[in-house]
This record gives sequence, structure tokens and C-alpha cells, in this order.
Amino acid sequence: MAWVILIVSGVLEAVWASALAASKGFKKKKPAVLFVVALIASMAGLAWAMTELPTGTAYAVWVGIGATLTVVWAMVTRAERASTARILLLLLLVGCVVGLKVVS
Repeated sequence: MAWVILIVSGVLEAVWASALAASKGFKKKKPAVLFVVALIASMAGLAWAMTELPTGTAYAVWVGIGATLTVVWAMVTRAERASTARILLLLLLVGCVVGLKVVS
């Protein structure tokens, strides 16, 4: 169950990071509210998962999921440019996250 909570928390990390950017420095209310809610839920899930998983592994997986999904979302919305190198590096990052799950 800790892994499921950790994965959901990683997804919420991408949500709050994207909402933070969309809030334009907290000038837009809806993205700012989404940022706060997603941030609290993401941190709470990470904290709970860390009661059962090693801290380093949990944090690395949480950051890896959040970073990957944030970049993918930015590419999909065309806020960032997609390139072969970026996609290969994201696949490598995902592979490392999966590897941490396998060796845990």
C-alpha cells in the first residue's frame, strides 16, 4: 500500500508544480488553490509512505515521478520543447525509478 500512496503522491507533485506555474506567481486564484491542495496531499502521502519505505528510496521515487510527469505535461502543452534527447533522458529516469522499486 505504501508504494501506491507514494506513486499517487508523485503524481500530485506534478500537479502542484504545474499549478504553481499556471498561477503566475499566485495571481490566478484557481491554480493557486489547486497548488496548495495538491501540495498538502502530496507531502502527506510522501510522509505516510516514508513510514514503511526507506527515506532515500521513497524520496527519489517521489521526485522522479513528479519531475517526469511535470516535464511530460510541459511537452504536451507545448510549454517546453520535446526532443529525442529529452525523451531518452526521461525514459532513463523512469527506468531508475522502476529499478529502485525492484531492488527495494
